[in-house]
Amino acid sequence: MTDWRTWAPDLAVGLVVLALGVLEILNIDTFYYETNPRPGLILVVLGVAAAAGLARRMPAIALALVWVVGTLQVIGGVQLLMVELAIGIVAFGAARWGSVPTVVASVLSIPVAAAIAVLWIDPSVFYAALDTAGFRAIADRTSRLDDRWQVSAAIAGMAVLGVPWLAGLALRFSARANQSRAGQEAAEAERDQAEEIARLQEQQAQLARDVHDVVGHSLAVILAQAEAAQFLPDDDTAALRRTMDNIATSARSSLEDVRQVLASTAGGTTTQARRADLDSLVEGVRASGHRVDSTEVGTPQPLPPELEVVAFRVLQEMLTNAIKHGPRDQPIAVERHWEGDLRIEVRNAVAPAAPAAEVPGGEGGQGVDGMRRRLEAVGGRLDVRRREDPPTFTATAWVPVRAR
Repeated sequence: MTDWRTWAPDLAVGLVVLALGVLEILNIDTFYYETNPRPGLILVVLGVAAAAGLARRMPAIALALVWVVGTLQVIGGVQLLMVELAIGIVAFGAARWGSVPTVVASVLSIPVAAAIAVLWIDPSVFYAALDTAGFRAIADRTSRLDDRWQVSAAIAGMAVLGVPWLAGLALRFSARANQSRAGQEAAEAERDQAEEIARLQEQQAQLARDVHDVVGHSLAVILAQAEAAQFLPDDDTAALRRTMDNIATSARSSLEDVRQVLASTAGGTTTQARRADLDSLVEGVRASGHRVDSTEVGTPQPLPPELEVVAFRVLQEMLTNAIKHGPRDQPIAVERHWEGDLRIEVRNAVAPAAPAAEVPGGEGGQGVDGMRRRLEAVGGRLDVRRREDPPTFTATAWVPVRAR
């Protein structure tokens, strides 16, 4: 529903123009007129007041109304009124708030109206308007001149309408520039917000990958150690004590890793693994009772901290998958090759007819995807393959030795 209170400024403008027009009509001396001109002048004032009131909300209708009033005024020979200078309000409104066709029509209307005033309006109409406005001396002087003064009057009229039209056009472009600037600022704010959301989502994904790697590896090792304890002789308390000690050590190590992951995430810094070399991961798996055949080719090189984290987490996830999906009585092969990039390969046996969900990288596996994301983030890559002869699963990661 339209709130008519928004029309209050427009109504006020129309009423002011109407009041000025009525005062001007009341000042007209009808003694020299054959018929009373006031009815026709009142219609003119009403039309101009209505047009001025509609200039902001309906500039096209206001412009059309001005042309209707002007046309009837020329045809009927109705005297011009000084209050008709309020048509400048319509010129301003058309340029400021009108559509593109309305703007074009308004700017063309100004010279067309001036030409009509020079060619078709009787000079006595001008004289009467000047006389009514109190400029009797100017009216007497112009009545004794030739028609060239009408050209000057037309030029002056064009200026009276052209100035508010140009002002309206300038404000129109200024408003559009402000809107464009505001739109650009809003777009930049949305972009910053989207980047912040993406950054937070990436942090959440990174946290999820870190917790998955740490907890998944420790639980796999603890589970393997617990299962191995079932096969110890009842009277071998020393072996049982060693197994329980290994389980406690794995749990403490996992808890410390999780604490460091959460602490580094809360502080907004890059997640760092504990300062432990890759050999410690291999030894941890061996302590769980699995046989691990580890080989290293080439000369090891120190890695930057962020690459050290990637290599540690990737090997951790590879060993976790090997423990979870490989048979306990088969060895896990771990190879590290320092040939340009660090190539880490972990190979474990799998059951010949194992479903896809029961091997690393199968359906629903998140570890392989996490490893791939980690490696791709630093310029590395991952390759996972399952071979049938013999039934094995191989995961190979290439980690650059320098940050890229």
